[in-house]
Amino acid sequence: MTAKIAVRLTPRGGRDGVDGWAADETGRPFLKVRVSAPPVEGEANEALERLLAKMLKVSKSSVRVVSGTTARLKQVEIVGLEQDQALARLSFKPS
Repeated sequence: MTAKIAVRLTPRGGRDGVDGWAADETGRPFLKVRVSAPPVEGEANEALERLLAKMLKVSKSSVRVVSGTTARLKQVEIVGLEQDQALARLSFKPS
């Protein structure tokens, strides 16, 4: 069981936190996340993985960026959770 979510990451955001959900121009939802780490040598992606692991109550090794490593919009995979479990833990119910 694996969940995937789209994340728009803002590095050097001053703090680590989630700013809620938004949708792209096609209506696809993504989670807005900011981290204080800079976008250098994967530091921001690692901070994102740590933050989401903590929020989702899974191990850090269960969360990884699978695409968009150098882009702001990323796909994150969460191993060990079903899609609906991940969304529920992030307080999001798909319409």
